[in-house]
Amino acid sequence: MTNPRPVRLAAALATALVLALPASAHAAGPTGPGGPPRHHPGDSAQKLYVPPVGKAARDQIHSLKRAHRHQEARLVRAMVEQPSAVWFEGGTPADIRKDVRDTVRRAAAQKSVPVLVSYNIPYRDCSQYSQGGASGTEEYNAWIDGFASGLDKGPAIVILEPDSLGIIPWYKPVGSSTFEWCQPAGGSDQLAADRFEQLNHAVDVLTQGHPGVRVYLDGTHTGWLGVGDLTDRLIKAGVERTAGVYLNASNYQRTPQQLKYGSWISKCIELSTETWWQSEWCASQYYPADPSDFSTWWKTDAAYDQAFADTGFTFDRKAAKNFVVDTSRNGLGPWTPPADHPAGDPQDWCNPPDRGLGLRPTLNTGDPLADALLWIKTPGESDGSCTRWGPGPEDPIRGMVDPAAGVWFPEQALELARLAVPPLH
Repeated sequence: MTNPRPVRLAAALATALVLALPASAHAAGPTGPGGPPRHHPGDSAQKLYVPPVGKAARDQIHSLKRAHRHQEARLVRAMVEQPSAVWFEGGTPADIRKDVRDTVRRAAAQKSVPVLVSYNIPYRDCSQYSQGGASGTEEYNAWIDGFASGLDKGPAIVILEPDSLGIIPWYKPVGSSTFEWCQPAGGSDQLAADRFEQLNHAVDVLTQGHPGVRVYLDGTHTGWLGVGDLTDRLIKAGVERTAGVYLNASNYQRTPQQLKYGSWISKCIELSTETWWQSEWCASQYYPADPSDFSTWWKTDAAYDQAFADTGFTFDRKAAKNFVVDTSRNGLGPWTPPADHPAGDPQDWCNPPDRGLGLRPTLNTGDPLADALLWIKTPGESDGSCTRWGPGPEDPIRGMVDPAAGVWFPEQALELARLAVPPLH
């Protein structure tokens, strides 16, 4: 399972060059390439797919009942019976075709829209907690071809390769002369070029011949990449041929901030593809806003107003790229590590304690740029065996060895259900 990792310094440097100029970009409409027929994905006639409850979750519910902890059992059951994404992480092209097709057909039987996560890109998660993926471009392309062939005509939402634009092997961000931290041994900047080739191929095979499928690319989140750096990566990955981007996958950033961030990404894409504007000039959560003070984010809104005024371009509601937000675990926002913690990485993205479920999945967001609020991460599944600042194998915050990435984590599952915002009933 993916574990987004912030790289704030590079993002801040990339966006510090922004022209702090203000703009009157109006909210965009929902239509765009790669979408289910011509209605908005939030059409009230549609609902999201609820996958079968996994054995580990069922076992926890039964265990709680045997211990006469009936209210807790009800909370966990209420959590796992919500719509959530189905992840696909390997297998042969024939295997993945069958698995995707089976899920699409089960969703059709529910008269619902499945959310499908493809997670098999080479150098996935830079070979960290969620390491794995195809061995190279040829194997990946064959695998994603199999994935696409299982889609039929949809409808479906495809979350294409979490972290794939946030963590790129041997990559130099726009405006930078240095490589980012992900530098697999024996590699070179060819791996970065391969990443964009793989994503472009995936975009093409997933969108062509699948009119009911909406494809979204990695948009990281507000604690990670600045808008300009991200937009440059999105354009290189083929975002113009997709429905847009997904935000906050497997992370804990608050929804209101993601809605702002998503609107800025949409505006930066339009400025960068339709005018003489360069993506690295785009305002972001880092500048002129203060990333830690949401009350200052109007400054970035104003910068886009001025950018559109300076280019003489009107934000096109119909052509704008939309976004979806993962709200699976962001009800209480991100975790703040203890101020007196020992030196070392607190891994605030990795199984942080005392977090809660966020807003329930829906295709009716009330925001014209937000196609959906989704549970991309399956709540209750571990982010990995976190060690934070300690030597391991124990998680020093939890006092236990956390399960491997993607494995059911009963303690965290119960936390998320008990601390849900809004509450579960």
